[in-house]
Amino acid sequence: MSANTGRYITATTAGEKFQAFVPDPLPAMAALALTERHFELLETANRALGRLDGMAALLPDTSMFLYFYVRKEALLSSQIEGTQSSFADLLLFESAEAPGVPLDDVQEVSNYVAAMEHGLKRLREGFPLSLRLIREIHEVLMATGRGSTKSPGEFRRSQNWIGGRRPGNARFVPPPPEFLPDCLGELEKYLHARHTPLLVKAALAHVQFETIHPFLDGNGRLGRLLITLLLCDQGALSQPLLYLSLYFKANRDRYYDLLQAVRQEGGWETWLEFFLEGVLETSGQAVATARRLQELFNSDRQRVAALGRASGSVLRLHEYLQNKPIITIQKAADAIGLTRPTIATALKLLADLHIVRELTGKERHRLFVYDEYITILNEGATPIC
Repeated sequence: MSANTGRYITATTAGEKFQAFVPDPLPAMAALALTERHFELLETANRALGRLDGMAALLPDTSMFLYFYVRKEALLSSQIEGTQSSFADLLLFESAEAPGVPLDDVQEVSNYVAAMEHGLKRLREGFPLSLRLIREIHEVLMATGRGSTKSPGEFRRSQNWIGGRRPGNARFVPPPPEFLPDCLGELEKYLHARHTPLLVKAALAHVQFETIHPFLDGNGRLGRLLITLLLCDQGALSQPLLYLSLYFKANRDRYYDLLQAVRQEGGWETWLEFFLEGVLETSGQAVATARRLQELFNSDRQRVAALGRASGSVLRLHEYLQNKPIITIQKAADAIGLTRPTIATALKLLADLHIVRELTGKERHRLFVYDEYITILNEGATPIC
């Protein structure tokens, strides 16, 4: 039992007694034993987040970067749960092409994208970040595929657990369902509490959500999504450009161990240091990735312009590839308004420049990929074996 974070109670399911953890309300900032290192990290992470948010204003096409950043966060968060989908699989699925993994895997990632977009849309409409909105987002997240039979959009009415085959041998057992209203009500109050630095609030709220585990499925993905929504809702980010799941995935064992350490030992301070280091590292990576992509586009545009008279249609196709990096000839022709032969010729020229690559090796129904673009986006997004 940890006096700092909650209490264990004896509960019974199907005749088996077990210990379930009921968390206390989240601690105030003053109750945390923060060191000079924490405050330095908090200041540095806030500055990094500000640079990341400012980057959006400098991009020539924010919507394009946002489109792929949201998808990368969705992919990484789902991979933490064991999904084997890759970035290319998701893009193929969204283009109505066959992905290279089971459909349920890529559907799970696509659902995450839809859930994030739904949450952001509701927040922009003025709807508060609340338990009602969290239920709405969960309903979208679990609408189809795996987990769609586990009460999407409804807080659980039965006991769940993490690890093990039953509550009696589980690694962790969240509070029984009758405790959820009080636990969730306190969490909702905390989300809107004043006088707590936003990044501290996001760090602690994430742990609390995962500890309460209010749904039968999808808690990990929704808990990570909550971080981004909170940062956007309270003005730290104008766009969801921070994908902390990259950091959590790279440090998956430590991520889970620290969540458990908070419950067992009250290790808020160690968790907060880990979280702030993640914000700092991931913000820097996102800014660097955006710069690399912009340099790639500019460099490739110059190479295409050097083609001379043939460059006009090729430049139009190159611009289209920045939004749709995996294409077919027909879809590109329909989107740009050029003929199939013109698109085919432009793709041949781009392939000669090693800008695009054909994926299928077939004569018909060929797929072309903006190779280096996908390579950059896919960094860190290899499925976990």
